[in-house]
Parts: sequence; structure tokens; C-alpha cells
Amino acid sequence: MSAAAPPLPTPAETYEPVPLLRDKVIVVSGIGPGLGHSLSVEAARMGAKLALVARTETKLEKLAEEARAAGGTALVAPADITVEEQRRTIVERTLAEYGRVDCLINNAFAIPPMNPITEIELGALRNANETNVFAPLRLSALFADALEQSRGSIIMLNSCVSYSSQPEYSGYKLSKGALAHLASSLATELGPRGIRVNSIAPSYVYEGINKAYFDWLASQAGVTHADIYQQKAAPTDLQRLAGPEEVARAALFLASDLASAVTGQMLTVDCGEFHR
Repeated sequence: MSAAAPPLPTPAETYEPVPLLRDKVIVVSGIGPGLGHSLSVEAARMGAKLALVARTETKLEKLAEEARAAGGTALVAPADITVEEQRRTIVERTLAEYGRVDCLINNAFAIPPMNPITEIELGALRNANETNVFAPLRLSALFADALEQSRGSIIMLNSCVSYSSQPEYSGYKLSKGALAHLASSLATELGPRGIRVNSIAPSYVYEGINKAYFDWLASQAGVTHADIYQQKAAPTDLQRLAGPEEVARAALFLASDLASAVTGQMLTVDCGEFHR
């Protein structure tokens, strides 16, 4: 009996970048090891000029080196996005460096305690919303004048948690639901100024944080990491989970001129888990 043929490569594995974002200035707020990293590197591969925002300068510098090696330009802008003065500094530094802004990506997020919502202290919910809702609101408002000049866009990183109702995700769902309504309101308010506002909603992204989470779930259930992966992938049409690069590329489509008539939308990137 002949051996089974190896699986065909996925489109993600055969992807070749194209210059969709050549010379566009993209601000990425929140550049953690997963999706923020992929958003930045994939934008650089598409020719973007980046302003990278996070609290830790050493992490920013490392990512900036990767972005430059990938063909982009990168400005490092260390800041706490929950502080108004530092938010204003991000805008000032970006415009001083590049003279324009084409897209603001609000990717930074905080996860409140994973308890039923009636058991979460209000202070913890307020802290999460400072990062997940109020910071994107203020950054969008502060960048609006520059985005009007470029007829640019804003992208909110949301989550498919909005489509489920598990008690442990209720606090996070609260802030992501507010973020979805914020994006919709901004699309209506800023649309007459030529600014598009859209959202991306991934489900489980198969990257470092979720890989560690799957390890923990496996240890609790006495099963393997692969078992947990299959459990999470089973509800999807493609029978797999999206990688961070795939989610980043879908988001960056919304930053490109290909999406010039797309606003007020939530693009679900989940390998077909939810049909919206």
C-alpha cells in the first residue's frame, strides 16, 4: 500500500507579500508577541512606514529591527496609551517623523479576571476598559485631523468573544462589545471627513498566549495539547485555527486602498467558526 500523500500547503504557507501599503504610514498601538508583532511585520512586508507604540522600549526596538529587515520603516514611540499626555505625544512624534498618518490600528488590550461578571470587581472592569475602549477612543480622536488629510482609516482589533456567552469571558466580552459600538459610532461620525473605521474579530489565534492556554487546559483535563487544539478547531469550517499572520493580513486589507469603500464593518477572521 502506498504512503498517504502529504497535505497540500495552505494559502497562508504559500503567501507572498504584495506592496499594498507602500509608503502608507501605519500606527500600531500594542505590539505584544502575538498579533501586534504580526501586524507590524506584515505591514512592513507590504511596504508600510510604521509607528510602533507600547510601554516597553526594548521590545519596541527589537520589533522595529524586524520591521526594517522586512522592508519597512519603523519609528519607536514608547507610551502608556491610558495616559492622555502620552497619547498626544504619540501623535506629535508620528507627524514629526512622517508628516502624515494613513491608518491607526488599535490593537492594545487588557483582559479582566476570567470570572462570572457579577464576581468581578468594578475596578478591574474599569482598568480593562481604559485600555480596551477609552484609549482607542482618544487615540482615534487625536489622530482624526491627520487621517482626514490622508483620507485614512482606523482599525479596531475586536474578538469573536462577542459571539459567545461563556461566563469566564464575560468581562472581556463587555469591553469588546463596547469597542464594537465605538467603532460603529466613529464610522458614522468620521465618515463625512473621509475616514473609514472597521473592526477585525479573530477567534482563537494560534500563537504564544493561546498555545500556553491550551497547555494549561490540557494539564487540567489530563489530555494533550493536540487534543485541545482539535477541540477548539472542531467548530470551524476549515477545521483549523488561524495563525497571527493570517489575521494580520486580513486586518491590513482594511488599511489598503482595496478597501476604500469599506467602513462600519466587523470582519470575522476565524476559519469559519461563526457566520456573520
